[in-house]
Amino acid sequence: MIEIPSDLNPALVPLAFLLGRWEGAGVSDFPGAEKCNFGQAVTFTHDGRDFLEYVSHSWVLDKDGNKVRPLETESGYWRVDKDRKVEVVMVRDQGIVEVWYGELADQKPQIDLATDAVARTAASGPYSGGKRLYGYVKGDLMWVGEKATPEVELRPYMSAHLKKVVTPEDVANMARNLPELPDDGIAFFR
Repeated sequence: MIEIPSDLNPALVPLAFLLGRWEGAGVSDFPGAEKCNFGQAVTFTHDGRDFLEYVSHSWVLDKDGNKVRPLETESGYWRVDKDRKVEVVMVRDQGIVEVWYGELADQKPQIDLATDAVARTAASGPYSGGKRLYGYVKGDLMWVGEKATPEVELRPYMSAHLKKVVTPEDVANMARNLPELPDDGIAFFR
């Protein structure tokens, strides 16, 4: 069940499935880069304005699932318009700034994005654009990313399966919204 916070800007209701902290693991594989398993923590938050704030940290995992070193960090802002068109402005720690455009799928919590503009610093590696697909599947957030460089055509390079992290504050909010238990205690489960 997707919970919609009472203070969420009404324009963001179609993106409510993204809200919260998500953690999980994935795989990274791109020519010229180390193939690895990675861990990831992603947060989508809001402050009442018409955008979601996005932060993602990922790190290389060893064969036992332990953190080895940071992999990527990115942050940005997500918006959606009345026609379900999504725009994202993102900054990556490698010295890349991107503008992404896409749309929400009809009747399901899924977003397809593609880069529209890419700016790179002199220190960043080669990169010319990408695509991403985010989906809310059975309560989990899953995503796959494709990227292109001047030397490599657009191809998959990262994907992850993330689970929602429940905080003590989340539990307290759920407890406040529970229905009262019937006198016999069993009718609640019927």
